[in-house]
Amino acid sequence: MSKIYAIGDVQGCAPSLKALVKKLPKKSKMIFLGDLVNRGPDSLGALRQLKSLQESGRAECILGNHDLHLLAIDAGLRNTKGLDTVDSILKAPDRAELIEWIRHRPMALSNGNVLTVHAGALPQWDLQQTIECAQEVEKALRSKSYKEFLSNMYGNTPNKWSSTLKGYERLRVITNALTRMRFCTPSGQMEFESSEGLENGPKGYLPWFQAPKRKTADTLIYFGHWSTLGLLRHDNVIGLDTGCVWGGKLTAMEISDSNRDQKNLEIIQVDGYDQPLRM
Repeated sequence: MSKIYAIGDVQGCAPSLKALVKKLPKKSKMIFLGDLVNRGPDSLGALRQLKSLQESGRAECILGNHDLHLLAIDAGLRNTKGLDTVDSILKAPDRAELIEWIRHRPMALSNGNVLTVHAGALPQWDLQQTIECAQEVEKALRSKSYKEFLSNMYGNTPNKWSSTLKGYERLRVITNALTRMRFCTPSGQMEFESSEGLENGPKGYLPWFQAPKRKTADTLIYFGHWSTLGLLRHDNVIGLDTGCVWGGKLTAMEISDSNRDQKNLEIIQVDGYDQPLRM
């Protein structure tokens, strides 16, 4: 059986992506954990390579906040910002094809034992509910009225899950949890401004994976999004955003078959962007 690797945020670092794929076993498969594009040196090249890997059956690509941001820019709902590097995609002859491909990517994936997601899962969600909520957003993105969803996607409220939420408020909470969340309260109220490490979060908040009574505590979770954590192994949680676009590494880690010792899982890394961004 061929190995499967989870891979952290590429963010348009096409040279690092190419180098990493070369280092992986030829018959291996890959799950990219979102933020496929933006801020790196070649978002168009990275996106084309990822699309090719997916269409060949070697990879699947989960969506992150930067990928949704690209969709909103393409739809004319948002303008590019200072550090954005998606203009090459917007000017590409295959722009429409690439955007269509992004719209049909998953928000989370699971084999029943392992969850892969860009940011995280709210403490009230078990594995099945996380995937079901992800599918609600996927349905909205793939619909003919997807631009209406994108126009209602932005915002920090509501910042807490309730099963009674409906419509775009419900989809916004799900989207924020899956693609933006780092810190939350023990009851799952999300905070979106802080991007510090584990010990430096806002008062009253803790990293989402440290929430007590989190219903996915027994699920092995691979996620990206949080570069200040570096390579993280925290009980059943593995963080793989190792700051490729900031001059760090692009990291691939073997996905456990749930029966193996997680400490012995293979890790493969390549150097990140050699001219890292400076805030």
